Amino acid sequence: MSRLGIKNIGILVTGDVKNPISKGNTIIVEDGKILKIGNESLLEEFKCDKVIDAKGTTVAPGLIDSHVHPVLGDFTPRQNTIGFINSSLHGGVTTMISAGEAHTPGRPKDPAGTKALAILGHKSSKNARPGGVKLHGGALILEKGLVESDFEELAKEGVWLVGEVGLGAVNSPELAAPMVKWAKKHGFKVMMHTGGTSIPGSSTITADDVINTDPDVVSHINGGPTAVAPEEVDKIINNTNMALELVQCGNYKVMKHTVNMVKEKDQLERIIIGNDSPSGSGIIPLGILRTISYIASETDATAEEAICFATGNTAKTYGLNVGLIEEGREADFVIMDAPLGSIGENSLKALEAGDIPGVSMVIIDGEVMVTKSKNTPPATHGAVIC
Repeated sequence: MSRLGIKNIGILVTGDVKNPISKGNTIIVEDGKILKIGNESLLEEFKCDKVIDAKGTTVAPGLIDSHVHPVLGDFTPRQNTIGFINSSLHGGVTTMISAGEAHTPGRPKDPAGTKALAILGHKSSKNARPGGVKLHGGALILEKGLVESDFEELAKEGVWLVGEVGLGAVNSPELAAPMVKWAKKHGFKVMMHTGGTSIPGSSTITADDVINTDPDVVSHINGGPTAVAPEEVDKIINNTNMALELVQCGNYKVMKHTVNMVKEKDQLERIIIGNDSPSGSGIIPLGILRTISYIASETDATAEEAICFATGNTAKTYGLNVGLIEEGREADFVIMDAPLGSIGENSLKALEAGDIPGVSMVIIDGEVMVTKSKNTPPATHGAVIC
């Protein structure tokens, strides 16, 4: 049994968008999961093997990137880059969700091949965790010829994601809707490409296409890279209860419109955040933090709400035991503060000023993986191991 304590927390962001700030200033972790949250008297009750002093800074759940296009391991041929997952760790990302291994060289487009790729991606991502990041890989790309028994077979192998509908040849409600029903029946979470095309072979998808297909997640509602019109966004918001994914590699005007529209309707729990990278826009290790910063500084959402979009909201959408600072959750944290030179007095004020916080520590399953980010600006005050 191992225990970790985190004390002297200035701001504790819970990940719960309905209650984003906790009064607690101390966390106890046991064997990689959160055991208790409260005040420093917990350190007298529970003897810890290691204690981190947060130095009055912000502790938040590890960030979740809801939209990545990996291949195998920490390499992507899309930008011929090695180490992009580990680099994202230095931007506070502790969990990633594949939207489909679409950039795999020679990607197979027959039923047997697309199933094999999903199984390979899923099992590879379970065995390889660059920097400790939890990549949920192996998102099935829908191709013509798949039948219900294929989804049953894949579920038995542990595959549980359908990559964004529209990447493959199945790109219309007539073709996709039956497969989406089969996928949901067998426990899959389904995401769907929205807006203009992103790679050769993908298709422009409208609000009606999304509504008639009925996925769980509206992928990059703000464009990946081209967005639907604001009226189309409103149609999806008003006529569905689907999760609404905002991405860094998309349209910022539509991002702002979406957040403000959902805030007005008091449905902020629907918003999740991804990078949609690696892509033609590049690889953006700080993409989740950059998106949080844009939302916090340019929309009606607060900084703490924006952090929840990239943590608890995503965890709840995909049924993951991360993303929330509550007892029993996996102990993934990012510790951050206002960056040097910011007008913000803490990480939240810095985000609302449009700055990216300085990450001083990243923790996964109770283990310290980063003690100083190589990608963010330096934190004004940094956490230390006592």
